[in-house]
Amino acid sequence: MVLDELSAPIVLAPMAGGPSTPALAAAVSDAGGLGFVAAGYLTAESLAERLEQVERITTRPYGVNLFVPAVPSEPQCSDRYAEVLVGEARRYGVKLGRPRFDDDGWGAKLDILAARQVPVVSFTFGCPSEDVVTRMHSAGSEVWATVTTPVEAIQAIRAGADVLVAQGIEAGGHRASFADSQAADDYSVLALLQLLRDIVDVPVVAAGGIGTGAAVAAVLCAGARAAQLGTAFLGCPEAGTAQVHRDALPAATPTALTRAFTGRLARGIRNRFMAEYGGDAPIAYPEIHHVTSPLRQAGRDARDPEVVNLWAGQTHPLAQARPAGEIVRALTDEARAATSRLSGMLMPAGRW
Repeated sequence: MVLDELSAPIVLAPMAGGPSTPALAAAVSDAGGLGFVAAGYLTAESLAERLEQVERITTRPYGVNLFVPAVPSEPQCSDRYAEVLVGEARRYGVKLGRPRFDDDGWGAKLDILAARQVPVVSFTFGCPSEDVVTRMHSAGSEVWATVTTPVEAIQAIRAGADVLVAQGIEAGGHRASFADSQAADDYSVLALLQLLRDIVDVPVVAAGGIGTGAAVAAVLCAGARAAQLGTAFLGCPEAGTAQVHRDALPAATPTALTRAFTGRLARGIRNRFMAEYGGDAPIAYPEIHHVTSPLRQAGRDARDPEVVNLWAGQTHPLAQARPAGEIVRALTDEARAATSRLSGMLMPAGRW
């Protein structure tokens, strides 16, 4: 089990779309945690190149995260939303993308991972089939599944997952739910962790709103084997985070859940685009992702935060612009100190 090899109980969240880089994954792994390469939005060829880069700069275990393909939405839903955004596109001098469905190179990426012994392969946006899990096991990889509810956890265990990543509602970026729904259950990370520890026997990694060593200690005390953090690493020099995104992190602006940017529920720092279009966006991923992509890129180029998907968890003001290795070591030291303080505060038996 890879978790047994870690000297730091820190897992890097696989942040697709820019922040994830081979350098960031390697830095977290070299510091004793587990770095992740996000395969989302990459071509199969680009993924292969990134895996080669990681393996050139670290000998430590690392993971790769894949998006489980969604179900195509009704075309008219995306078309209607695209019409709503025409004025925004005109304002930024760009043409909206064409709403289209794709599986994010699912088959080709699985082929790449099956051909090399990646220590950990994790899945989000759905449950991999038993056949996929068996194929990854045959390639020598552990299979991790990201879940947001107890029902999803049971499904993932039945498919053969070795580790569960319990994503709380506090987490930044896309919800990992197996099916995006208006009626989805919203569990906090601690609530979900407690429920999972009562029904599953496999290790659980806690994710969502964890930004300090004390929070790492809290989820470990609640039964997690490690804590997964993403937002805490967005400001690292090794991350590929856009400057407009970096600039937005320190402010105390609240976050919110929205489908406005991609058609799939995600948490980001509130801005004008979310406020104006969140109510219009349909459940249509990745179709809407492709529609708004040119608009979001225009915002990044202009460093205009009001039209960019500033994915971040609820504790984003705590993120620091420090090397990833320093963050891993600081979180680990703080977690140890927090655990020590807790032990000192506990009353002797019989005094509760």
